[in-house]
Amino acid sequence: MDRYEGSARLEWWANRHTCLGSIEVRVLVVNDSSGWRATAAFTSPLIAEDREAWTFLKDLSPYFTLRFEDDEHATIEVRVDEPQQGELTLTAV
Repeated sequence: MDRYEGSARLEWWANRHTCLGSIEVRVLVVNDSSGWRATAAFTSPLIAEDREAWTFLKDLSPYFTLRFEDDEHATIEVRVDEPQQGELTLTAV
């Protein structure tokens, strides 16, 4: 089983030049015989204003750029689902 755990940032881009929001997360990626799974959690709990902005952007479009802290050039486009508040499921697109 391969596993990666580290810091990253979820970014919501309106277009290739305008990032409307980003949030720091802690990512866990597990690759095993059933495939890969990625989850994330907010690095810090969201205050009401940040939660409102997060919900607005996610409802507008659940597609974000995941940018890894270890390598700013390492990004992947993901769909973000939040089955429970603060518990994120990431799916590559």
